Amino acid sequence: MQGKVEICGVNTSKLKVLSSEEMTELIRRTKQGDRKAREKLIEGNLRLVLSVIQRFAGRGENPDDLFQVGCVGLLKAIANFDETKMVRFSTYGVPMIAGEIRRYLRDNSAIRVSRSVRDTAYKVLQCKEELMRQSQREPTCEQIAQALGIPVEDVTGALDAISAPVSLYEPVYSDGGDPLTVMDQVRDQKNTDESWLERLDLKRAVQRLSDREKNILALRFFDGKTQMEVASQIGISQAQVSRLEKNALSTIRKSIQVS
Repeated sequence: MQGKVEICGVNTSKLKVLSSEEMTELIRRTKQGDRKAREKLIEGNLRLVLSVIQRFAGRGENPDDLFQVGCVGLLKAIANFDETKMVRFSTYGVPMIAGEIRRYLRDNSAIRVSRSVRDTAYKVLQCKEELMRQSQREPTCEQIAQALGIPVEDVTGALDAISAPVSLYEPVYSDGGDPLTVMDQVRDQKNTDESWLERLDLKRAVQRLSDREKNILALRFFDGKTQMEVASQIGISQAQVSRLEKNALSTIRKSIQVS
């Protein structure tokens, strides 16, 4: 989508940018029913729609479709904006546009979500829009949960379930070199190549122990028994258990160090 000059027949390089004073005046006139003022207000905020749909780039959706859906969100934002709340229009408009696009992606998602979760998500989005109309600000998940009388976890879960999937190889940052992808951020820090090698070395080292040494280590470190309890169970003295345990651990350390 980057570098695209024309979208839905609109030359994006020639889109107008309204000043704060022009925005205020056009909003006032639009509320009074001035159609020409409304058209100018829409044209002057198409860049806002473009900036929002950039967030959804790389998901396989047609930019023209996203732009049209974003414009629907813009129209809703203009219709519901309350200038007396002393909030910038962009602060109110961006969440409305993004919400409309998310709703479109939810309804056209290839991933099927259960009906109950979809119903909850629909209620959450409706409640979100209503709270935005009242406060002219994007509500938090806690505020939505309180208004609906449901747990916060249900709100966040429903919103996550209807979010468009992201490719693991989607770039999230680039500084002139190789881009950082989602895969890099969700890398398994536990099951690395190094940890696998260490576990293989440990397995080989344990295999070199005698059956009695293996049994003592299992009773001591897996079952959590004391040396006295181990001695009583296998029929030898506590001193013998201590000696065999030390020899076994020493053998394992040496084997791993050599590897």
